[in-house]
Amino acid sequence: MTASFALTAGAAVAEPVRIAALGDSLTQGYGLIQQEGFTAQLQDWLNEKALDVTIVNAGVSGDTTAGGLSRVDWTLTPDIDAMIVALGGNDVLRGIAPETARENLRGIMVAASEKDVPVLLVGINAPSNYGTDYKADFEAIYPDLADEFGALYFESFLGPLLKNADMDATLQTYMQPDGIHPNGRGVALIVAELGPYVADLAARAED
Repeated sequence: MTASFALTAGAAVAEPVRIAALGDSLTQGYGLIQQEGFTAQLQDWLNEKALDVTIVNAGVSGDTTAGGLSRVDWTLTPDIDAMIVALGGNDVLRGIAPETARENLRGIMVAASEKDVPVLLVGINAPSNYGTDYKADFEAIYPDLADEFGALYFESFLGPLLKNADMDATLQTYMQPDGIHPNGRGVALIVAELGPYVADLAARAED
């Protein structure tokens, strides 16, 4: 046996951590070319940090928490080591009751827990169209479930774009014309803040 062969044989080749991003159009990359989408930019951010992580785009445009629950089992294939859950915006747009969304998201968390898959749960900023109680009840779902299941928690997917008090400037600079979905520059801001949480998620998956 040559020395080079011995070194090769003795070194285990580590597989990258595979993280599924279970979400809706924000995750899927609605209205953007592929390289500007959320999962593509997140992958680039992880690569720049020399982290051996692969992001799997499990976003479906228009999906609700119920849709996410219906497909979580086949999203969590044996090769998935961790999961980002970013759902709920479409529930709010449809006025779905917070308690219904909570149970759907809890079902997703249970499925991940049963497979010992760590989760990063991403919340939303709910509008006040349905009243302040609805808004408060909906936004409370995410920290509550993160605490219950010991998950990582990021307060709001679009939160990094809402820090600017000048919303007109934010809409023009960081959002697509529909005013709902971020453009490539907006996604970059989101990834810059969310990226470290995903790095922590990958570390949990490796433990």
